Amino acid sequence: MYECGTCDFEFRYSEDCDAHMDEYDHWVECETCPRQFRTERSCEQHMDGLDHRAPVFECETCIRTFSSQAAANQHMNTKNHWEPTVSCETCSQMFHTDEATNQHMKAQGHYENYCAECDRRFMNENCLRQVREPSQSQGDPQLLGSCWSIHRGTEVVCPFCNAHFVTAGGVTHHIEYGTCPKAANWNRETIHHMIQRLDPNGLVTNKQIGWHNDQNVRYYATGHAFDGTSWVCYLCQRGFNLMTGLNSHLNSPFHREKIYHCLNTRGGCDKEFVSLGALFNHLESESCGYIRFGDVQRVHRRLNDAILNRKVITSL
Repeated sequence: MYECGTCDFEFRYSEDCDAHMDEYDHWVECETCPRQFRTERSCEQHMDGLDHRAPVFECETCIRTFSSQAAANQHMNTKNHWEPTVSCETCSQMFHTDEATNQHMKAQGHYENYCAECDRRFMNENCLRQVREPSQSQGDPQLLGSCWSIHRGTEVVCPFCNAHFVTAGGVTHHIEYGTCPKAANWNRETIHHMIQRLDPNGLVTNKQIGWHNDQNVRYYATGHAFDGTSWVCYLCQRGFNLMTGLNSHLNSPFHREKIYHCLNTRGGCDKEFVSLGALFNHLESESCGYIRFGDVQRVHRRLNDAILNRKVITSL
């Protein structure tokens, strides 16, 4: 007896079975090619042997399958069967949206890189370590803002206005940028001019053929700096929305000459800096291993004493 591949009909002769299957389109078709088969088993063998099975698109949460991704998406949209993809940073719970995840983490205190002391979140574990272990810091400690004040205190005092700062780099920037109300005549250029005269052995300053005092020099962009969309610095190709932004950039220390060097010359550190504050930031980061964070204040006090009392710098 010959059976139809898709219904229950049986036939004595194969010709009659084929005629029936032709008439009712009961042939078993391969899922990807035009081949047809009399039995399900033959078709299965063909698809297994030639890897002709059609792709199946599954629902992310139930057992239903679909012949296209569009159909599967439509089902999941209708039934809200999308699998949650946003995970909590510390537990195994999953959520459909960032908002729901943040609500959960805020309620449960599940933020991964969170400092409870200063109630701040950090982008990654390294940023969190920076506020607790300065030896892990690779950037400017001043950028960590109030969190450093909580963890480190404000022990560095401006010698002119007695303002308190977290780091030696912070108070040095305060004076170099001319923001100290009681040291209006002090800035990057005047400080360097003093240190250069007091540092004949080049402990912190670079040897220079001549020093151009650009204390009162201002640089201004012209219309040639506008490329049609932004104001572009010709030195670094950085773009600015306004001409005033480019002018501020040109008159910042960004492109100034590097006039200081790291104290760790014997240790192989060749970093150079455009300002004294940047040098102190480098030392406080402990990135070259020359000095611990807590000892930088000692160096700062010695250098301050030399500048204020006009002493030759022999050691730091």
